[in-house]
Amino acid sequence: MAFKTDIEIARDAKKKPIQEIGDTLGIPAEHLLPYGHDKAKVSQSFIDSVQDRADGKLILVTAINPTPAGEGKTTTTVGLGDGLNAIGKKAAICIREASLGPNFGMKGGAAGGGHAQVVPMEDMNLHFTGDFHAITSAHSLLSAMIDNHIYWGNEQEIDLRRVSWRRVVDMNDRALRQITTSLGGVANGFPRETGFDITVASEVMAILCLAKNLKDLEQRLGDMIVAYRRDRSPVYCRDIKAEGAMTVLLKDAMQPNLVQTLENNPAFVHGGPFANIAHGCNSVIATTTALKLADYVVTEAGFGADLGAEKFFDIKCRKAGLTPAAVVLVATVRAMKMNGGVAKADLGAENVEAVKAGCANLGRHIENLKGFGVPVVVGINHFAGDTEAEIEAVKAFVAEQGSEAILCKHWADGSAGMTEMATRIAEIADGGSAEFGTLYPDEMGLAEKIETIATRIYRADSAVIDGKIRAQLKEWEDQGYGNLPICMAKTQYSFSTDPAQRGAPTGFTIPVREVRLSAGAGFIVAICGEIMTMPGLPRQPAAETIRLNDEGLIEGLF
Repeated sequence: MAFKTDIEIARDAKKKPIQEIGDTLGIPAEHLLPYGHDKAKVSQSFIDSVQDRADGKLILVTAINPTPAGEGKTTTTVGLGDGLNAIGKKAAICIREASLGPNFGMKGGAAGGGHAQVVPMEDMNLHFTGDFHAITSAHSLLSAMIDNHIYWGNEQEIDLRRVSWRRVVDMNDRALRQITTSLGGVANGFPRETGFDITVASEVMAILCLAKNLKDLEQRLGDMIVAYRRDRSPVYCRDIKAEGAMTVLLKDAMQPNLVQTLENNPAFVHGGPFANIAHGCNSVIATTTALKLADYVVTEAGFGADLGAEKFFDIKCRKAGLTPAAVVLVATVRAMKMNGGVAKADLGAENVEAVKAGCANLGRHIENLKGFGVPVVVGINHFAGDTEAEIEAVKAFVAEQGSEAILCKHWADGSAGMTEMATRIAEIADGGSAEFGTLYPDEMGLAEKIETIATRIYRADSAVIDGKIRAQLKEWEDQGYGNLPICMAKTQYSFSTDPAQRGAPTGFTIPVREVRLSAGAGFIVAICGEIMTMPGLPRQPAAETIRLNDEGLIEGLF
């Protein structure tokens, strides 16, 4: 039996006009700024008008550490949203926008898959409503204004060796990681070293996703540190007088995007910060708006729970005052086998013992999530080759952890394959059993916050923070930044900093290579191990097979 591809399923979708989708949430047509017939932005004036409403229940979808076998976190998020609506609940989903770089590289899109997708899929995975272009432009404007400021006399006395603001482009391009600018003579300015990051790694992206409104956005942009003087004092974006114009460029991008699932249920798709160098969640404004309009809001956090869920709780929920009611932890039988030592080529054969061995990774995530005081249900994302014995092995393991696992067949069956999970999650959310609390208090020292995450979430023996980095953290504390949360930047593939260490490794340390102050976003980035802020394309990038067919339709995106 030949399965349809994701793009073929999406193309067959019977989409409704976006005004009808808005109507299900009570959004009047005049408060939707349409981008074609099937996507629109929600006006800030409407968002302001619903702030006195009670919040719905917030449900987080997270996952085990990603493996080449695939987990399906976004697919599960979409499927659960459809499942809740199918059992008569008023639900919306909130996910991130896709970056062009990974789409043309190897990751693929970010709209779900199978019969649990958000549409229009092609638009979402390409230019969508232009939010990422606006962020790239705002970031680039500041880059240009910094060099222009230096060219015209450098009133702020910026040390050219300490310009920390890099450039961005929304594409995987390793050739731009380290560059020299202003070559070619006096008219082109003062030569200096810099480089490019991918747009999703920009602090502007993180700020847009944490800002409450345009005023908050402009304040945060002004707070960004862009360079240092010779006396090491910081130069802020507001010193360059760029934050006002940047806010103008981001005015429309700040408004959440409304689209729909294959089953015509509402989906907010907005923002997309890197999940390792930043906090990896969709925008605060999209999530808080959805909570005012729906009784249940299903959202996701990037990568495994050690990165995504921890940052969702300790950064996003802390800053936005959110209280999650339940967590769905996504796992697959295939990923359990990989964690148990099975090669990708051998995943098709039944191997119950490997499943049991690989469940250690799942168990650690369950324990960590329970530590935040939120009920956890494991969603087993079903693959056609999974056997009953393998599925039962996962369920038995999860039961031993004092939790429960539910088989989810949303990829193949849409909401019909998700009714059991939807019913259980609604019961838990309505039961009010969550006693949510963050991992550490605001007033804890910065170094101690890093150590707390390393030992309690990653289960490292310690965090290795040398004297120079500790001195930098102490300096930031003295400057008033000590109450900021920590954004750990490490590999997504392991609890450790070694991507090859699958399962639940022990007996390792977390080396902190560098710390960065994201003063506008409002967190301290602790870089652990090798983290790439500008990815490269693989040997055979997906772009080689993406094209328009004779009918003018996109092929090869999936």
